Amino acid sequence: MKRCVLVTGGAGYIGSHTAVELVEAGYDVVLVDNLSNSDELAVEGVRRITGVEIPFEKVDCCDREAFEQVFRKYRFDAVIHFAASKAVGESVEKPLKYYHNNIFSFVNLLELAGEYNCPNIVFSSSATVYGEADVQPVTELSPRKPASSPYGNTKQMCEDILRDTVAVNEGMKGIALRYFNPFGAHPSALIGELPRGVPQNLVPYITQTAAGIRECLSVFGDDYDTPDGSCIRDYIDVVDLARAHVVAIGRMIEGLNKENFEIFNIGTGRGVSVLELVRAFERVNNLKLNYRIAPRRAGDITLIWADTTLANNELGWRAERSLDETLATAWKWQQEVMKR
Repeated sequence: MKRCVLVTGGAGYIGSHTAVELVEAGYDVVLVDNLSNSDELAVEGVRRITGVEIPFEKVDCCDREAFEQVFRKYRFDAVIHFAASKAVGESVEKPLKYYHNNIFSFVNLLELAGEYNCPNIVFSSSATVYGEADVQPVTELSPRKPASSPYGNTKQMCEDILRDTVAVNEGMKGIALRYFNPFGAHPSALIGELPRGVPQNLVPYITQTAAGIRECLSVFGDDYDTPDGSCIRDYIDVVDLARAHVVAIGRMIEGLNKENFEIFNIGTGRGVSVLELVRAFERVNNLKLNYRIAPRRAGDITLIWADTTLANNELGWRAERSLDETLATAWKWQQEVMKR
């Protein structure tokens, strides 16, 4: 019998790519999304890639009554929770939006998962929980620092909520995947990152600037304590990231987890600066970007990248795609979007 996985935020960037990888791994999938920062075209893209008419429910996970109808309609063996507001800068400006959406949606999910016997939970966490880490690269044992943004704070809080919930619910298991900076698109260019309005993430702003949609890319700060003065991050291909979620689901379903709550870093293990990324995009795609140095942005940390040893050894997962390959898919996706 096929196992069924609920993907909340399933029309979003990472959710849609994970849905593809789940189907290709042999799972049935149900997508839930309120489309507040996504588009149903992503669902159609997933269906085209997989050849499967994947069910989609337009539901806000903060609306418990509507969300419960999804659990009544389907039986789930596992759930991956992506449904959250995710822009660091916006969270500083609109903290209550982030606390309301990110916390309430997850509490509703855990309550319903318990009531409807869905025992396996993967939570979409973030490297932001490490804050301004003292030592690089960060491991899963690196201390969590006070969050530099409300977004990061919600990720810390949700990790704690998941840990405490599985501790008192026999048979329930949870994995928090702390991932770094996803970018790129599916090689088919049928799905990718499609922000509404002004992009909050670096790579879609780069591609929109290259396409002439944005006049100029702002690099926030060139006076950080890094080799070129710009922030350093661990940029991971979105398909590699999606595969990690599939492996995490399999680990729990097959009973391979060593504890009822586990945490894994999901990154490449390599730090790349913002200016390095900009120049690599220009080189790979034979383009010249219009960019300028802007003042530092609230909530940004100087540098962070992952030690992925635990994920490599325990999950048997590792990032496979190169920076150049992924920057090429990002531009290919932007070009396809412009044809719509």
